Amino acid sequence: VAVREAREDINHPSLVICRTIIGYGSPHKAGTARAHGEPLGEEETALTKTSLGWKAEEPFHVPPDVLSYFREALSRGQKQTENWDSAMKSYRSAYPEEARRLEAQLRGELTDGWDDGLAGLFLSAEKPMATRTASGTVLNKLAPRIHGLLGGSADLAPSTRTLLDGEGDFGPANYSGRNLHFGIREHAMGAIANGMAVHGGVIPYTATFLVFYDYMRPAVRLAALMGIRVVFIFTHDSIGVGEDGPTHQPIEQVMGLRSVPNLTTIRPADATETAMAWVSAIKNAHGPTALVLTRQSVPVLDRGVYASAEGALRGGYSLWQTSDSPALLMMATGSEIHLALEAARILADRGINLRVVSMPSWELFEAQPRDYREAVLPSAVRARISVEAGITLGWERYVGLDGKAIGIDRFGASAPGPELYRRFGLTSDRIVQEALQVLEGGRY
Repeated sequence: VAVREAREDINHPSLVICRTIIGYGSPHKAGTARAHGEPLGEEETALTKTSLGWKAEEPFHVPPDVLSYFREALSRGQKQTENWDSAMKSYRSAYPEEARRLEAQLRGELTDGWDDGLAGLFLSAEKPMATRTASGTVLNKLAPRIHGLLGGSADLAPSTRTLLDGEGDFGPANYSGRNLHFGIREHAMGAIANGMAVHGGVIPYTATFLVFYDYMRPAVRLAALMGIRVVFIFTHDSIGVGEDGPTHQPIEQVMGLRSVPNLTTIRPADATETAMAWVSAIKNAHGPTALVLTRQSVPVLDRGVYASAEGALRGGYSLWQTSDSPALLMMATGSEIHLALEAARILADRGINLRVVSMPSWELFEAQPRDYREAVLPSAVRARISVEAGITLGWERYVGLDGKAIGIDRFGASAPGPELYRRFGLTSDRIVQEALQVLEGGRY
């Protein structure tokens, strides 16, 4: 009756509350945790069947009315399948090109040339750019090429740069809209995107601030467990957020993302690496990708001086070096790459041979052949430094026992971003001093 009344009200949402008793019908376990945490057992099962009016001696008994209902449901499903197949046949006949595109989308295929020009999209950029802004530019380049790409944010679309220009808002009056407004419901947003990906035919993306990842962690975990293509965009990725203070400054979240099996986490250093991060995310058809992006502007690296950003597709690459035989390896991700490069120039002027390695994605790097990983991070070079504006836990994998991980192992504070970087020791001078100590063995 309640469901019928809910269906009849077409002007309002309805909530049907079913009050239940766990283990209903079990004489000794109904309404207790035992009904949830342990089997009923043979004797209690028989008693439960008797209390429900079923035949206690018949194993796996299915009441006739239940069996009849499910057989009717099977017939309804078969009829719906026939209707769908008939509609698709008519659609193919009337709109052959659109039908071909739809079926290709349902198979998860991408159109030829979908990533054309992305590698060079920002090569002529003259001003610093936040990687969230670069991501928004790439997203709007991809939308006309990938018709199944759609998504939105948990009430933060302008801040996360995730609005698709001219595509309209998805809703009852416009099912062709590609901008979804999830409201401040991060977990629901992730779950909805997962459902869309499981259905197929679309590549959904979501967006919120990185510190709010904790609100949607279960949905991200399930996306990874199911191996589905969802792009989770997380902006405002560090203490660079500034005056909003420690409640809004992510510290442990990046490592939390990296700890999820089958989730690819990418924290690009500049606009060009951001474009490559999107290429990687779209190509990853067997698991979700988390894009971790800055609020603050960062320099767009001159790829005539530094290595091509296509190296980001391999997770880690030699960005700049003074020698093929470095005495020091400096690793960094995201906005801290630029601090590492400043420090590297100072050390190079002192005659130290070194290599700066951009490490936007540990997962992509670990997926590379061993020879490649050894070429980027030679095991013989034990003097190593890592720089990242987050907890240092985990970096020991790459810096080893003789290196130094520079990061933030406490909560942030409320102040302008540049001031916070100085306060927490994320400066080129600090990196230089730590590097010299590592080279000289001074830490020990």
